[in-house]
Amino acid sequence: MIRTLFKWGNFVKLSHTVFALPFALASMLLAARENRGWPGWRLFGLVMLAMVCARTCAMAFNRIVDRRFDALNPRTSGRHLPTGEISLASAVVLCTLSAGGFVMAARALNPLCFYLSPIALFLICFYSLTKRFTDFTHIWLGIALALAPLGAWLAVEGRIEFLPRVEGALALQHGMLVPGLLAAAVVLWLIGFDIIYATQDYEFDRRQGLHSLVVRWGPQNALGVAFICHIFMWGVLVLFGLVNKFRLIYWLGMMVIAALLLMEHLYARRRDLRLVNVAFFKLNAIISLVFLIIVAVEVIFPWFRLRWY
Repeated sequence: MIRTLFKWGNFVKLSHTVFALPFALASMLLAARENRGWPGWRLFGLVMLAMVCARTCAMAFNRIVDRRFDALNPRTSGRHLPTGEISLASAVVLCTLSAGGFVMAARALNPLCFYLSPIALFLICFYSLTKRFTDFTHIWLGIALALAPLGAWLAVEGRIEFLPRVEGALALQHGMLVPGLLAAAVVLWLIGFDIIYATQDYEFDRRQGLHSLVVRWGPQNALGVAFICHIFMWGVLVLFGLVNKFRLIYWLGMMVIAALLLMEHLYARRRDLRLVNVAFFKLNAIISLVFLIIVAVEVIFPWFRLRWY
């Protein structure tokens, strides 16, 4: 049973949930703070269920539609569908069940999440097809993962308010500004590290006629774009901290994130497969977890926030 669970978890790369989930949880905490409350266990559980189901659906769909390319690519030929370790029918069932689980979780959250759930499913699955016709597939992936903080915010709020408002004497409600900044940061972050990931398949993608910025501009130029995206991503997170009036802990964490981003690009420039995998998974996983920790400290433990300005 354990081997089976690990097999299916590896099939959909369940460990990669660590990329988007921390941003979703940070958004959920901030939305609860704006409502002067805390997310209960039911809300937390439903957000977690929606995140896992949505990502499982998207990843299973990706493996299904890319199975022919995976079989031809030496780097991916050992994946479950090309080797027959998992059947196509089983993968389709998993994709369908996880899509249903996501819609049911959205319905349990609130009507707005339920009504938007088909749009979310379309966006996160459509990414897998974009490499066939556009060089900007990385942007589609960024948009897909940016739905995580937006969805978590709406799970708490249950409504969309674009304009900030003031409640009472001092309580400022930011509307969609806070999750919007977080979503923008996620888009820029994903564009950057997906370009780094795509450098592994530059030669294969070019031969197969697949599209990406790496194929269009070459690895070195594309890595320059990735670096610029991560500079802007860090700048958006700085603005995010200023809007939320975060203090010392957040800014110390931002220094750590800047160092990790720089290390990621130093690794990526060496074009070593092992180092690219470190840059893609380990460093970005640490970045997302550091971000969640510093936001959680700022929100949950206000007495620990030391004013520095």
